[in-house]
Amino acid sequence: MKDVYLFSGFLGSGKTSMLTDVIRQLKEANLKPAVIMNELGKLPFDSQAVEQDVPLKEMLEGCICCSGAEKTEAQIQSLLHDQEFDVLIIETTGAAHPVEALDAVYSPLFADKLNIKGIVTVADSRLWLDRSSLTPQVRSLFMEQIRHAHLLLANKTDLLTESEQAQVVYELQGFNANAFILQTTNGRVPLKLLQNMQSTARVSKEDIVSARIGESFNLGSRLVRFDTSFTQEQFEDWVRTLPDTVYRMKGYVPIEGIKNPMLFQYAYGMVQWLPEYIKMEPNLVIIGENINNLEIISVP
Repeated sequence: MKDVYLFSGFLGSGKTSMLTDVIRQLKEANLKPAVIMNELGKLPFDSQAVEQDVPLKEMLEGCICCSGAEKTEAQIQSLLHDQEFDVLIIETTGAAHPVEALDAVYSPLFADKLNIKGIVTVADSRLWLDRSSLTPQVRSLFMEQIRHAHLLLANKTDLLTESEQAQVVYELQGFNANAFILQTTNGRVPLKLLQNMQSTARVSKEDIVSARIGESFNLGSRLVRFDTSFTQEQFEDWVRTLPDTVYRMKGYVPIEGIKNPMLFQYAYGMVQWLPEYIKMEPNLVIIGENINNLEIISVP
């Protein structure tokens, strides 16, 4: 199992500074890191900060989410096949929504090989105080990145007065009560704090009751393994019972009368079924908020 961290944060918040410092700490702990870095431009300026001995995959001119999800999946597959590493760090562009980014990372093809530790969001403390100056669309993305964080870095605190620092922490706690908030300069976060994160639940029919997504994390993922088949009608009836806090599902569902599990995808209330010509493992990845108590489909 490879530990995976998703680094999120607005443009210029300090993600790359955090990345280089975490890489240093991993090496000092004799752990080998690998990096996938997503950049919006044509030139990999940020990736130049990653040392040459660290396996690196770059995605240029596109977001890790949405249309870039398949590319991200291919990059992870390539790393798993070609490189030896202990920890994978995925640094998203500042324009990535955390739910979309997590969806891109968590494919049923390699879900059993990855342990998603969580989303680390770097927030520019000064920008937080001045967020009313942002356009509504940009402000919404900035707030969403913070709302879905498992670990939240209130960065650049050296630029604030003590009263402003206290205000930032107080407001961030009110906005995301589930995240651990760390005040930082230069995006420095202790490796031990990262290692203590845990946002992935692994679920089968036998251990649904004991499954957890962490102590109090909102946004997380569940990996469900199927040991029985369903009809499409049975499965879609179950999907209709799910709350709005389930954002994404994708995986391979065993359907009665069909040789191989079918590829199933769900987003924004829409479902898609596609035939699969190779026998894939019957796994389903669920992404959403507070999903540890979901009732998983079962045959009466």
